[in-house]
Amino acid sequence: MPRRQYKTDYETGQDNVSLLGLDVHNPVFFISAVAMIAFVACAVVFPEAMSAAMIASRDWVLATFDWFFVLGVNFVFLFCLVVMVSPLGRLRIGGTDAKPDFSTKSWLAMLFSAGIGIGLMFWGAAEPLAYHTNWFGTPLGVEAGSEESARLALSATMFHWGLNAWSIYAVLGLALAYFTFSKGLPLTVRSAFYPLLGERIWGWPGHLIDFLAVIATLFGLATSLGLGAQQVASGLDFLFGIDPGIMTQIVVIACITSVAIISVVRGLDGGVKVLSNINMILAGVFLLFVFIVGPTMLIVTGFWDNTVAYVSDFLPLSNWVGREDTDWFHGWTIFYWAWWISWSPFVGMFIARVSKGRTVREFLVAVIFVPFLITVGWFSTFGETAIFQFENGIGELANGVDDVSLVLFQMLDQMPFAAITSGIAIVLVFVFFVTSSDSGSLVIDSITAGGKLHAPVPQRIFWALIEGLVAAVLLYGGGAQALQGLQAGAITAGLPFTVVLLVCCFSLWKGLWSDLRALRAIESAAATSAKTSEAEA
Repeated sequence: MPRRQYKTDYETGQDNVSLLGLDVHNPVFFISAVAMIAFVACAVVFPEAMSAAMIASRDWVLATFDWFFVLGVNFVFLFCLVVMVSPLGRLRIGGTDAKPDFSTKSWLAMLFSAGIGIGLMFWGAAEPLAYHTNWFGTPLGVEAGSEESARLALSATMFHWGLNAWSIYAVLGLALAYFTFSKGLPLTVRSAFYPLLGERIWGWPGHLIDFLAVIATLFGLATSLGLGAQQVASGLDFLFGIDPGIMTQIVVIACITSVAIISVVRGLDGGVKVLSNINMILAGVFLLFVFIVGPTMLIVTGFWDNTVAYVSDFLPLSNWVGREDTDWFHGWTIFYWAWWISWSPFVGMFIARVSKGRTVREFLVAVIFVPFLITVGWFSTFGETAIFQFENGIGELANGVDDVSLVLFQMLDQMPFAAITSGIAIVLVFVFFVTSSDSGSLVIDSITAGGKLHAPVPQRIFWALIEGLVAAVLLYGGGAQALQGLQAGAITAGLPFTVVLLVCCFSLWKGLWSDLRALRAIESAAATSAKTSEAEA
């Protein structure tokens, strides 16, 4: 079936204005830029006040709307499953004749690198060990250091990084991909709401949706760049004794931003795709090394045991009523749900950008289940190894978690070729952040260019620079407090975006069913015509 574009007089980029070689949407670009600059200025001038205000806002959201986050995330997951197994899954993004722009291998590498690749590097060993040792509470309030806490440490970690998280990305990514490539709408978040809002998405309702998407994306990327710089600096200190202070972190940010700019200039094929493929190969070799030299049999049995535990613990971990581990539940689970939702505009739009030509079913299976299997394998390998070292009194992890950014390096320190593998870990963290910065720049570029897929290169460079400058200024001017406040702002932004995602589900359902009915009508007419021709013959 050919593409059935919506009948709209709007042309992509018609509200854009040219400014210093940029092609920007009016007013989304200007409102977003002013709001972000104002926020950063306040965070630098009044770091303590801004941090306190953001943290208070975060705490209120986590305490008041925990039930809403849980119900919303679970609904999105169930919605994706229903669409996947229903006849809607046969529809193809871009129309029946659409072909994928990238090979399946490169496609999977890019969506994974842009999604949670960096998180797996940071938390792969640290999060399970933190749960097991009561670094900040234990899942369901079980006794720390017990056999039950070891089991829950892995299942709870996979709960946070598994099917629910990727369903959040998948639903928005599918909506954006489908309405862009199948319906001819601009690649902006507002396009996902056309079946509900119609032509009103070109006005202020659409401006507001895109503005919230830009702010959430910038908050998430700037915070991640800052925290990532801190992790890389900690690794350099652990390996080479380099001072992990603010200046080192700013140098790391400058290096990440420089490489990201080069990647941005080269575009998707020569930039993100190349870096993603390199990183996935390195990550695979890194994973294989830890699997072989670590407690291999424990990891092998853990893969199955942890998957079963994930399924059995899914409902207890999703419950929000009468829990004894409220602090852990709010500090970890609700934090993660809000964090994934605040990142969904960025990751969802990037996944949409590279998913033309895939069927709806292929898209959902790849975006939800393939990363989940990788997640299970990754956390089973690194988490089991870290817990093994703790329980057997091996190295610095025998004392539990002190600094979560060092857990990975402390674990590798007890393995062969520690200096080499720790160096590879730093490179992986660095390149994962480069791909996040690069893909994030492409996403923000698309939104602030009115949905254009190929805006001027200087515009992509501008956003890559802004991300790096924001992170550097916050580190230099406000330090950890400013970053904590910015992170809290991203979490708070997750609340309205939960509403956006739920409404997006309804809009996507309506749009997909409309196309399926049209496809069935065409197929029915073709079948009737064929029968008539046979009868006449």
